[in-house]
Amino acid sequence: MFLRLARAGQTTQSINNIIGVITTSGTPFLQATGGTVTEDGDYKIHSFTSSGTFKVTSLSTTESNNVVQYLVVAGGGAGGGSGTGSGGGGGSGGLLTGTGHEVTAQSYSITVGDGGAVGSSTVGGSGANSVFSSFTSIGGGGGGNSAALGGSGGGGSNGSSGGSGTTGQGNAGGGGSGGGPSYYASAGGGGKGSVGATGSGSSAGNGGTGLSSSITGSGVFYAGGGGGGIEGGTAGAGGSSIGGTGSNNSGGSAGDVNTGSGGGGGSGSEAGFVGGKGIVIVRYKFQ
Repeated sequence: MFLRLARAGQTTQSINNIIGVITTSGTPFLQATGGTVTEDGDYKIHSFTSSGTFKVTSLSTTESNNVVQYLVVAGGGAGGGSGTGSGGGGGSGGLLTGTGHEVTAQSYSITVGDGGAVGSSTVGGSGANSVFSSFTSIGGGGGGNSAALGGSGGGGSNGSSGGSGTTGQGNAGGGGSGGGPSYYASAGGGGKGSVGATGSGSSAGNGGTGLSSSITGSGVFYAGGGGGGIEGGTAGAGGSSIGGTGSNNSGGSAGDVNTGSGGGGGSGSEAGFVGGKGIVIVRYKFQ
């Protein structure tokens, strides 16, 4: 038995192969493809605004460099319609984020959930889930009568309670109240940062606040709740200015696209508004 000496110019990879050691890469940093790729200093960011594949093409020889930071935001719920005079705001999509998640050399299917569609005259549609690796964020609940649970719950209307949120992903929607013959004060949908506000008297509830993340290199808010609608009073504002605004017979809006925010509630002749589509972002050191 003998050990062959390495010749000048042989790589670490080929030397390891000679002595029976298997390594996954000869590079010092992780390499990957997929999504829209940007850079922030020594880090690459892969942003997925629609479903796709994050493919790890090469692992680092340094194990601590084979980890990623992630942000997974599901689609926001739609606001409820005006079947009872006003509709509750949609809940935000669930939000999961973290650092130090180890990856392997394989393809990871990315699912980016759509925002909830405008549903029946009283309840908005829920958003769809977003997925990366072992992380699944739950779509936001639709607002309205019998508001749906979700990543964050939808806001209630006409005296109904809000939908509950998913622990660690979002918060509950607020409860609606009947404010007399002229007002039906609906509630705001829940957001990642806080519960949706309860409607009261002539004022609909605001959507719950979102969460600011700097995963792309600058602070951006995600997962705000939709504001409640009202007929004849003050409509609710969207959470963190990314959730949809509630309607006061006009002026409502959808949740911002690729933030997973809830849509505003409808009122009068207006239906509710759609939730914002989600997003998945992966960040890692590349140099």
